Amino acid sequence: MEQVAAAPPPVDLRVTIGSLTLQNPVCTASGTFGYGREFAALVNLERLGAIIVKGISLVPRPGNPPPRIIETACGMLNAIGLENVGVERFITKKLPFLRDLATPVIVNILGDSVEDYARLAGRLSGVEGIAALEVNISCPNVKKGGVAFGTVPEMAAAVTGAVRRETGLPVIVKLSPNVTDITAIARAAADAGADALSLINTLLGMAIDVRTRKPRLANVVGGLSGPAIKPVALRMVWQVARAVSIPVIGIGGITTGEDALEFLIAGATAVQVGTANFFQPTATEEIIDGLAAFLRNQGLSSIRQVIGSLQLE
Repeated sequence: MEQVAAAPPPVDLRVTIGSLTLQNPVCTASGTFGYGREFAALVNLERLGAIIVKGISLVPRPGNPPPRIIETACGMLNAIGLENVGVERFITKKLPFLRDLATPVIVNILGDSVEDYARLAGRLSGVEGIAALEVNISCPNVKKGGVAFGTVPEMAAAVTGAVRRETGLPVIVKLSPNVTDITAIARAAADAGADALSLINTLLGMAIDVRTRKPRLANVVGGLSGPAIKPVALRMVWQVARAVSIPVIGIGGITTGEDALEFLIAGATAVQVGTANFFQPTATEEIIDGLAAFLRNQGLSSIRQVIGSLQLE
């Protein structure tokens, strides 16, 4: 008589970010997954921990002129310029599809002033189908001469506080790595009311065409992402997780389940997958499977047994 293989033992991949519970810790990184629908034929969107849509501003933005993406060793440089459809079109044209999913939708917001962020938070907070806000503080404050909000603790706190006052949704603040001490920015955002922190955003970089002797990006500089930045991102996640008491979401070069596990062991509660979506569109599902397989192989029942388990001695 033929024996039927036993089903693998169940494992619990659930994690909590503020008041939001995710079925697993694998999310998409803003700007790399469109508005979700673009990947519907490639990925089972219902399996994801959360979908984080590309950044949304008060009014539509055309972005930078091309060329604005180039491949680099172990990654890519992008200078998209935060192109997006604007908040009103997002609500009317993009959100209806996302509402039909069981997967939580997190909206990344951006602005040129504290008032922009506050208005966006207020506009989105009462809209059905939005589970949380992710605040991109790598944007330049035009009222302060273009200094990025995420490079000065007081400015990071001002944006976070303004968003916090306008919404009851979980507020996740996305940190820039282009600072001297990322823990100072992290503490400022946490003290101002952030429910969680996500890091890192891209590192500033550039590339030159040696034949033309011109920059390869029309914007000259762009954001470096992909596996090349993973060691830097992992170090910063570890530092921030030790510096604050709120959840940390790790971002930076995550392409496999083992990559995700490194961030979780370092103290991240969840992770975001970004550049991998371009060259391996099914990476998110493969990472989810990898996490479950690791727990079974280790005889563990919950992903929470892995989070923050780094052994330093």
